[in-house]
Amino acid sequence: MAKRDYYEVLGVDKSASANDIKKAYRRKAMEYHPDKNPGNKEAEEKFKEAAEAYSVLSDPDKKARYDQFGHAGMDGAGGFGGGGFGGQGMDINDIFSMFGDIFGGGFGSGGFGGFGGGHSQQPRYRGGDLRVKVKLTLQEIADGVTKKFKLKKYVTCPHCNGSGAEGSATETCPDCKGTGRTVRTVRTPFGIMNSESVCPKCGGEGRIIKDKCKHCSGDGIIMGEEIVEVQIPAGVADGMQLSMRGKGNAAKRNGIAGDLLIQVEEEKHPQLIRDERDLIYNLLLDIPTATLGGTVEIPTIKENVKLTIEPGTQPGKALRLRGKGLPSLNEYGRGDIVVNVSVYIPETLSRDEKKTIEGFRESENFKPTESIKEQIFRRFRNLFD
Repeated sequence: MAKRDYYEVLGVDKSASANDIKKAYRRKAMEYHPDKNPGNKEAEEKFKEAAEAYSVLSDPDKKARYDQFGHAGMDGAGGFGGGGFGGQGMDINDIFSMFGDIFGGGFGSGGFGGFGGGHSQQPRYRGGDLRVKVKLTLQEIADGVTKKFKLKKYVTCPHCNGSGAEGSATETCPDCKGTGRTVRTVRTPFGIMNSESVCPKCGGEGRIIKDKCKHCSGDGIIMGEEIVEVQIPAGVADGMQLSMRGKGNAAKRNGIAGDLLIQVEEEKHPQLIRDERDLIYNLLLDIPTATLGGTVEIPTIKENVKLTIEPGTQPGKALRLRGKGLPSLNEYGRGDIVVNVSVYIPETLSRDEKKTIEGFRESENFKPTESIKEQIFRRFRNLFD
């Protein structure tokens, strides 16, 4: 089933402010929260759908890509998902960990804002994102390509498997009893109020490390290297940013890993100019070929092809090689190669050449008519509209 538009999911339009998007997500999350809909799989899916939409629309870079390319700009081959996470392993607890802050700390698997009872979900750390640039030729953009990157980044500590502890040397936090939250009673002019905050002793984890891992000093991560294989889908554009979830820096103590963000740079082709799906080739004809017609070779992405030039071809004429351009990202069909025709006029002539040209000066056939002039200059005007 096709994905719904993210704006439709949250019930906002494209002009909605960041605050409006946040409020809309909060309403949807409260409506479909598992505590209010126990055992309701449809509500759970809508809860995840709303979180996916918010993860994109709340991020200015991802929102800009989505506004320009739609879902095609967020998802690609090889595990790309520019911020969306539907169907990629994100569970309810991950959503609580990532977006709980917009509910003022009361958003957890045990309830929020008065739903459910208590905060049993421990917070999870999130690793930092990594950014790399990849230069692509038109050939690689046309066909798609796999690239490998050797990344220096934080990886899970192999000694403690990310726990940060030597062996199983952890214990329940005595201050918060494993909830990760502490409640302080405050007397105010309006009466006695309870103030809830992250437990300062365990940092909200609910557990305390008794003996820290000697290799990572209790963080659960160390600096290391990883070779990441990235499959670039066909049809990407210069400046586009793709992402691979979970391929960034590992997070402290088995938290949520960051993303790998891949910035696309398109290498300039020596003969072809890209115009979205189309490619432009500027053809300069000699006078005999433009006048008498003939056959010329036109470069394409893979090879040269022959193109027939009709007799009397005028400057400014545009010829098309159908289907020889680039594919669209995540769509069917290909663009064309547009051949813009111009005619070369020699700057110097020999005596014999001058004599030959002089013989045509008085010929009516070599004098342009008003309709021909209009056709030619209309073509040139269109190039600059």
